[in-house]
Amino acid sequence: MKRFSRASLASLVACCCAAASVFYFSGAGVAAKGSNWSQFRGSDGQGVSTEKGVPTEWDATKNVLWKTPILGRGNSSPIIWGKRVFLTTAVEGREVSGAQAVKHVLEGGQVFLHPDSVGADREHTFKVFCFDRDTGKILWERTAFVGTPYDNRHRRGSFAAPTPATDGKLVYAYFGSEGLYAYDFDGKLAWKQNIGKLGTLGMGVGTSPVLYENLLIVQADTEEGKDSFIVGLDKKTGKEVWRTPRKVQASWATPLVVRTAKRTELITSGNEAVISYDPATGKELWRAKGVDSNAIPSPLSDGELVFVGSGFPRKITMAMRLGGSGELKDKSDIVWTYDKGTAYVPSGILYHGLVYLMNDKGILTCLDAKTGAIKYEGGRVPVPSTFMASPVAFGDVILLTSEDGDTFVIKAGAKHEVVRTNSLGEPVHSSPAIADEKLFIRGDQNLYCIANARS
Repeated sequence: MKRFSRASLASLVACCCAAASVFYFSGAGVAAKGSNWSQFRGSDGQGVSTEKGVPTEWDATKNVLWKTPILGRGNSSPIIWGKRVFLTTAVEGREVSGAQAVKHVLEGGQVFLHPDSVGADREHTFKVFCFDRDTGKILWERTAFVGTPYDNRHRRGSFAAPTPATDGKLVYAYFGSEGLYAYDFDGKLAWKQNIGKLGTLGMGVGTSPVLYENLLIVQADTEEGKDSFIVGLDKKTGKEVWRTPRKVQASWATPLVVRTAKRTELITSGNEAVISYDPATGKELWRAKGVDSNAIPSPLSDGELVFVGSGFPRKITMAMRLGGSGELKDKSDIVWTYDKGTAYVPSGILYHGLVYLMNDKGILTCLDAKTGAIKYEGGRVPVPSTFMASPVAFGDVILLTSEDGDTFVIKAGAKHEVVRTNSLGEPVHSSPAIADEKLFIRGDQNLYCIANARS
């Protein structure tokens, strides 16, 4: 094992997918078509919306179209398709005598128990909710699982950390060892599937499922890596189409599907290796040295380069060229690296040719995506803050939402400028979603829909 505070916050990633094949590339980078937000970080998996009219000013009452209480606890983000909003949650119940998490044995036979590892000694109920997008009314709720979980979670995390995904027909909810569940838009269970028992060092799962054409894909990195794999399931039936073993230690990053001029690649971040797969078959296309650290932030791409990074214990961002084969080593494939400015949990964001890195205190670094040239470093938010949510971008702004529920509106571009601060007055640990000119934010107690009056 190379490190070991590695699990401190890992399960908190709301990290952390849907019609990933609906991409297009322009001079501004990658953008998603349509107004749905169908997976973690949007339909392109990168936190960028092309919509106009999204609000940039609100508080606990101003521009709040609706606010709906949420049962239980979850770090998953809302997803939106048409007039439906979907969300998962975990409700903790009674203590169960004799119940305990799977034992974690490290290389060399050492038993590991993280001091903040909790939860497997209690009964839990995992639920999927569907809300009306325009009113916040709960249209249906379904119980996916009731029982004691296979492994613990971090005490600040949730068993409902992975964000669901939808293709507009079914919604797919992933709860790690407790299974994958597919529901139609009326709440009828279409299928359920158990992909295996996934030991996560007692930190819980964080990676979210992604969709590619007829497949639902899940990256499942476990423990010391000997049982890790990535799997593609038929999205209509849940039957396994392919499964590829990967010797990568437990990670919490959500993979990214990228269409290039040459082919489609499925990019995965990991401690030992960054690996690209053919999403249709699971065949490995290329690999490169990994982040050598906790793989929690999710990859970014402009269609030519892919950007991967980590923030603990090593801070690193790497830009790699897509389209390669075998093992990438030379400078023509590893285009640039940058060794500071990254966060433990939140992902960065790529917007209009610039890569924005944020550390866990919200300090921003802005780099040129093609060259890695520094545009600015040390861009600060106005008040001391910590962050779990990943940023989103639209128009000419980037939104950073803190654990205190403050959203800092940052001017996009090569000069750092804080436009305003919007406060909900409720803790937030999940990444926002954007659809239909509305902003959806999951607080610890409520789901908020924020809209300009004209929306």
